[in-house]
Amino acid sequence: MRVAAIELPARYGDPDGQLRSLDRALSALPPGGPTLAVLPELALTGYVSPRGDFDVSRFAQGLDGPLLRAVAGLAVAREVALLASWVERDGPRCFNSAALIDEAGATVLHYRKRHPWFPETWATAGDLGTPVATIHGRRVAVAVCFDIHFVSGEAGEVLDDIDALLFPSAWVDDEAEDDDARGSILPALALGHGCAVVNANWGRGAPRVPGQGGSRIVLGDGVTAQRAPEGEGARVVAASLPGRRRLPGGRGEVKRPRS
Repeated sequence: MRVAAIELPARYGDPDGQLRSLDRALSALPPGGPTLAVLPELALTGYVSPRGDFDVSRFAQGLDGPLLRAVAGLAVAREVALLASWVERDGPRCFNSAALIDEAGATVLHYRKRHPWFPETWATAGDLGTPVATIHGRRVAVAVCFDIHFVSGEAGEVLDDIDALLFPSAWVDDEAEDDDARGSILPALALGHGCAVVNANWGRGAPRVPGQGGSRIVLGDGVTAQRAPEGEGARVVAASLPGRRRLPGGRGEVKRPRS
């Protein structure tokens, strides 16, 4: 199976514009290209305003709201499964959520961020655990941004048995832009659990903060297969996602791709 991380530039309060940018990025994928693409955290509505307003609850919609219906339409039109992050409204609560929508437009995985970052005072901690979905013969799970610091301890057995962790982020990091903390965290997690990590991070836009860019796909042996080049505008990185041979007891063994 082919996977892609689609790095959309930060843009606040313009979901229609972001959907058009996403459609252009999907249309540029080569024939026979990725069958699953991951979008950055809250990429369609924005994670924070250019003036530093982190309360994005104004964009909240249900799982069956118009934003995810539009994403489902793109998934069908472009024949690609999409992992999209959005602000979910469930009664009085809001969640930083993600949904995996397949090529038929069906939602096959629903995840709520378990550890909202400190400025996300609008968000309720996720209550769905770490669900797993199978798509094109590959087992996948999700962690959103700040979750990455906890997922190994909380869902290690899940990671041991999946092919890939889909990791949308709006990363903020004061370390050097060419290799922020993801440069050590993601390879260690992939190697420790034998699963690939597909990280779609917000790109340089408005606002612009350290840590943007650098979307990447890290394989289960800890080696980065692809990384987005630096620059402005949408970036797409894609790679083949190898499966893993199942061992007794449920733990998988890394199956390395032929080169």
